[in-house]
Amino acid sequence: RTRSQHRGRYYFVFLASTIFQFAFTFYFAVEMVKLLSLLVLSCMLPHSAAFTKPYDISSLNNRSSQKKLPIIFSSPSPSDESLDEKFGGFTTKQRLREEIESPFRKVRLAFFSFSSASAAVALYFSALAALKANMGGFADAIPLGDALETCAINAAGAIGFAVLAARELKVGQANLERIAKGGLLARLVVEPAMEESSRMTLKDYRRTSRVVIAAGGADYINRLAMSLCSDQLADENTLPAALSGVDIVIVPVLLNEKCDVVDSKLAWENAEPSSNDRNFEAKRAEEVIAFPNMFSMWNQYLKSDVETAQGQGFDVLNKGITITVKKNGRILRRATGLPPFGDFIGVMEVADGSKFGMPGDSEKYGGP
Repeated sequence: RTRSQHRGRYYFVFLASTIFQFAFTFYFAVEMVKLLSLLVLSCMLPHSAAFTKPYDISSLNNRSSQKKLPIIFSSPSPSDESLDEKFGGFTTKQRLREEIESPFRKVRLAFFSFSSASAAVALYFSALAALKANMGGFADAIPLGDALETCAINAAGAIGFAVLAARELKVGQANLERIAKGGLLARLVVEPAMEESSRMTLKDYRRTSRVVIAAGGADYINRLAMSLCSDQLADENTLPAALSGVDIVIVPVLLNEKCDVVDSKLAWENAEPSSNDRNFEAKRAEEVIAFPNMFSMWNQYLKSDVETAQGQGFDVLNKGITITVKKNGRILRRATGLPPFGDFIGVMEVADGSKFGMPGDSEKYGGP
């Protein structure tokens, strides 16, 4: 009676597995038919639209009066606003850039995902074989030890490939966040300290200047102002001229007690010198100073950096943080404390690669 009960349970499991296999095969066949129909349809279309709506550039060529057929390109128009539309938190431009930087990520993701699914299906059938071997009474049952070994291999494959697929997703998400933050950095607005200067974005400084963002509390901004705008002890402060010589622009960012960005221009102009500071004059460094504007964008950009510094145990308001942006718009370094002006003056041309990799600077650095 016991063996007949086991056989009844096995037949029930076998029937359920057969139904599952049939449903999975039917679903896979339907998806393949959809894919093939799309491929056939794309081959029958007269023009390829790619990712965005094609645009006509035949009007740009007016050299010949002969009537020509319109030339349709599948590449996006430079003014196409659809590239700036967000889906999933990121724009099409940002996703395309991530694909350019990692062109085989989706291939790896598909390979790892299908491998994990395949190993999971194999695990299902190996588990059935182990169940048959454990119940006994089946002539085609393999030894229990071999069945358990097969289950372990399939389980390791399913879990391992799933971890690799999850890692690809995580790295891709991190790259998208980095690209999005880089785009936000380029849109940050500053107001140069020099009189009659118009507002600029950090993107406007590319290829011409290196931007150093120095964020901290009121005392930090006061110390930063003294280091640039006053004479220290018996020495005359020549830092602004030296920084200007290596194309450095300092952006002092004042943070309140909640680490939100507030107006730093007034705090800079009203900085109070100590006993070691002489001849303080806020305009002495105006050629290398730019104040932040449109604080909501600055709050959005600095939020993650402030949280990271606080998570590492740093006092952001008192110690401050600095973000150094290279001429190509990429981040050179993130650090705490006042900016290392000596390092900027001495090795910046080599540190950010400008001397070796900035096209068009041959007149300044020499070479072809």
